[in-house]
Amino acid sequence: MWSSDRHGAPRLWIVLVSILLAFATGETRAELLIATARDGAVEALSRDEAEQLYLGRRATLAARTPLLLLDLPPGESRDQFYRLLTGKNPSQIRAYWSRMVFTGRALPPKEAADASDARRLLLENPGAIGYLPSHYANDPSLRILLHLE
Repeated sequence: MWSSDRHGAPRLWIVLVSILLAFATGETRAELLIATARDGAVEALSRDEAEQLYLGRRATLAARTPLLLLDLPPGESRDQFYRLLTGKNPSQIRAYWSRMVFTGRALPPKEAADASDARRLLLENPGAIGYLPSHYANDPSLRILLHLE
């Protein structure tokens, strides 16, 4: 009886420590949203269009409006965004954009300093699209185009 409890205890501790580390390092998953300015030129965006835009396979939408794509700085939000939208991990995204830039096919999105800077850029540029943490969902100056969970 005691021997089976002893063998199970280390596994339980490993699980508990893993959960605590995930919370301590901020590895909890939050919803992200793709947004534009409320009075911006982009009125709708499908998941497929967003993926094509953020992988540089497309530069405009149907209305041919010039777009400014915004990226958050390197970190968990950015990594999560690309995992959710494209299924690619951070090293795959870096390699992908290195190839795109090297071959001259596309330039990566403009990098904002942080989420509040991305919000500011969205409001200043009518053709801007960017992703933000979900707490911006109730911002009346933004139009939410897509939710990513």
